[in-house]
Amino acid sequence: MNALASKAQLRRGFWRRALVTVPLVVLLGFGSAMIAPAGDQNPWFIALAKPAIQPPNIAFPVVWTILYVLMGLAFALVLSARGARGRSAALLLFVVQLAVNLAWSPIFFRFHMLDLALIVIVALAVLVAVTMIAFWRVRALAGLLLLPYLAWVCFASVLFSQVRDLNPDAEKIASATMNAHIGLDTL
Repeated sequence: MNALASKAQLRRGFWRRALVTVPLVVLLGFGSAMIAPAGDQNPWFIALAKPAIQPPNIAFPVVWTILYVLMGLAFALVLSARGARGRSAALLLFVVQLAVNLAWSPIFFRFHMLDLALIVIVALAVLVAVTMIAFWRVRALAGLLLLPYLAWVCFASVLFSQVRDLNPDAEKIASATMNAHIGLDTL
C-alpha cells in the first residue's frame, strides 16, 4: 500500500495521538508537583522572601496546565509527522527536556537545593529552545506551540534567580521550617 494519507486521515491521527499525549504530559507535570508541593502547600517556600515580580500562587497551576496542554499538542503534532526528517531527534529532545522539567520542582521545593535548581532551570531553558527549533523543523505549528513554554521558563529563571538572591540562607530556612513542622523546635 503506497498511497499517501489524506488530510482527514492525518488530522484523525493527530487527534488520536493528542488524546494520549495531552493527558500524559499534564499528569506527569502534576505528578511532579505532588512529589514536591509548591506555593501555599509548602511551608519552606512560604517562609522565603519573594521578589516584586512574583505572581500570585494561583497563577502557577493555571499557567502550567496551559503550558502542559500546549506541550502535549506539540508532541502529538511531531508524533504524527511520520517520515519527517528530524522527527526522531525532535522527539528525543522533547523527552529529555520534559524529564529536566519534571526534576526541577522536587530539586527546589522538596530538597531545597538552590544551586542545583539554578543549573537545572538554565539547562531547561536551553533544552526548550533547542526542542522548539527541532519541532519547528518538523512542523512549524509544533514549534510555535512551545513558544509560550520557552517564555515562561525564561521568566521562571529570572524569578528563581531573584528568589535565590533574596534568600542566601534558604537551606537554614529549610531546616528551621522542617523542625517547626515536625515539632522539634519546641524541644
